[in-house]
Amino acid sequence: MTDGRTHKKTTRRHSRRDTAIDGDVSGSLIVTGDRNVVQISPPADPTTALHQLRAPVGDFVGRDREIGTLIDALRRESRACITGISGMGGIGKTELALVVAERLRDNYPDAQFFINLQGTDANPRAAQEVMAVCIRAFLGPERKLPEEPEQLLQLYRSQLSGKRVLLLLDNAADSAQVRALLPPTGCAVLVTSRQSVILPGMTPLTLHPLTEKEARQLLLEIAPRAEPAAEQICKLCGYLPLALRAAGSLLAITADLDPVDYSAQLQDEFSRLERIGMEGVEIGVAASFNLSYERLSSEGARVFRLLAVFPATFNALAEEVVCTDAGHVQLSDLVRRSLVLYDKGTKRYRLHDLARLFANAKLNTEERAVSQKRFAMHYNKVLATVDELYLKGGESLLRGLALFDIEWGNIQAGHAWVAAHTDAADADVALLGMTYPDAGVYVLHLRQHSREWIRWLEIALAATRRLQHRQGEGATLGNLGLAYTDVGETRRAIQFYEQALSIDREIGDRRGEGTNLGNLGLAYENLGETRRAIEFYEQALLIDREIGDRRGEGTDLGNLGLAYVGLGEIRHAIQLFEQQLVIVRDIGDRRGEGTALGNLGVAYKNLGETRHAIQFYEQYLAIAREIGDRRGEGNALWNMSLALNHLGERTQAIQHAEQAFTIYVQIDDPNVPKVREQLAAWREQTNT
Repeated sequence: MTDGRTHKKTTRRHSRRDTAIDGDVSGSLIVTGDRNVVQISPPADPTTALHQLRAPVGDFVGRDREIGTLIDALRRESRACITGISGMGGIGKTELALVVAERLRDNYPDAQFFINLQGTDANPRAAQEVMAVCIRAFLGPERKLPEEPEQLLQLYRSQLSGKRVLLLLDNAADSAQVRALLPPTGCAVLVTSRQSVILPGMTPLTLHPLTEKEARQLLLEIAPRAEPAAEQICKLCGYLPLALRAAGSLLAITADLDPVDYSAQLQDEFSRLERIGMEGVEIGVAASFNLSYERLSSEGARVFRLLAVFPATFNALAEEVVCTDAGHVQLSDLVRRSLVLYDKGTKRYRLHDLARLFANAKLNTEERAVSQKRFAMHYNKVLATVDELYLKGGESLLRGLALFDIEWGNIQAGHAWVAAHTDAADADVALLGMTYPDAGVYVLHLRQHSREWIRWLEIALAATRRLQHRQGEGATLGNLGLAYTDVGETRRAIQFYEQALSIDREIGDRRGEGTNLGNLGLAYENLGETRRAIEFYEQALLIDREIGDRRGEGTDLGNLGLAYVGLGEIRHAIQLFEQQLVIVRDIGDRRGEGTALGNLGVAYKNLGETRHAIQFYEQYLAIAREIGDRRGEGNALWNMSLALNHLGERTQAIQHAEQAFTIYVQIDDPNVPKVREQLAAWREQTNT
């Protein structure tokens, strides 16, 4: 089979401020942040104000590793212990901190303070106010305090000195707000914040969404009847504790809301945040995100909104291009604020699914159109980079395929936007429609389903004709022929090849001419017209040698060899395959190498050297799996099954054929009927 070679080319803010527990307040306290509404009785006297921790929610699940890390850090004896939990709103920072603090009560018997620093409010609490709360807890609510900040700080540290006190500082605005509150040795500080808080000697911890298992456990603790749709509801809530609690609570109190129906409702991205609601929680998911969003600079907010166009993970370069954020300065700030998630291992970023929906709702029409166009243009270039790496061969080929795999979701999203705007009076969009399938032609032919590739090519063909781009039209017609060959529609493929060949000769495109001559040879060989196929292959070989197309030359030699196998001229075929193998190894074409090895396997099997043939098939299979060549993998498995059967190893033959059949069905390969029939015959023979 020849390679397809072408030219290259508005939510209102929910503003509720908590009242801190100190010695001179009355009434109940409502604890906010990542928590449910919990009422705590006011202190009966100043002494009880020393122990302010409420119990964590009864259905807290998971986080065992994080709990262990935090407890170990807070049990040190040599100095003041400082730990910090950062993470996005709704992730469960406060509940985790309360779980850890509860387990450490005996380690810090003199006092355990819980103080909401109100970091997401417009005016976070001042350090002096927090110091006053702690001092009065020890000295009584009527104690007159120094007005000078330095004297107040000295009194604060004096009261904590020699004591074992745990300070749980919830919802910190930043490191500066916490720094003045650091206690003397013997005490401990546990900070929660939506921003990354870094202080000397601190053990920081970033909290991520729950695992699938933990999320399911939490949902079913709240609403056991969610079981039929638990997995889907958890996924649609992004494994975010706040969202899971709201969704679970809604199911728990709404008897006539079927869990399966509810999960179907959550599929709608435009209404998902509203449907998750805020039952059982003080603040809804959207309002929680809004607390962070409102504290962004205008430029930070703009970049955050534009990130909604990324459906999957992305790298810094893509963000810089799409969001026009030089040096990804704003992106880094969004990571510090826990509005964007960052994976240190892969060095890639992403928005939590629900954060993306929130950001998307904030995008205006103009921002969306401009950013999506930039997005589509950028990933068209990424696809071209993938193909360039692939064509270099060797390690570059593997890097190209790895890049393709990690960016495939973004590439598809870029093309989907182009496909949805093909009727727009925008030449740039038409050009993208033409170039997308061509930019990554080699890798797309290797990895993309043939029917999907045909759809991309049909869009490209319409674009080339709209732009009156004859070279692009010829290349696209040739690739359409190749795609229809792959699905077994050979006569239709020939029509495309002939149209492409006509254009190639009209505009003097010798490379395209050689490609389409070779493809016509392949088509006629599939129709059983081997001698006619050889004529086309030989013409293609002459042109490819003339223009120095080594990849094309290797393909032509392989196709000629297969034709001679069909004519029974096996020794001649082997010579051609060996020449092919030298070329593809020389240029680092791993797919071509696999094909050549597979071809040699076919030849040696026809010579009766079946064991030798199997060795070639095994090498072919290894390469196909290495580069993700599904069609090649299927072909290697199928040929191995035939060889194994010839050796009388029927059980292994059936196993290999079954694997090949599964792949062929998945990629819509025309060999499906043949393999199905052979498998049925072998099974029948085995059972009789």
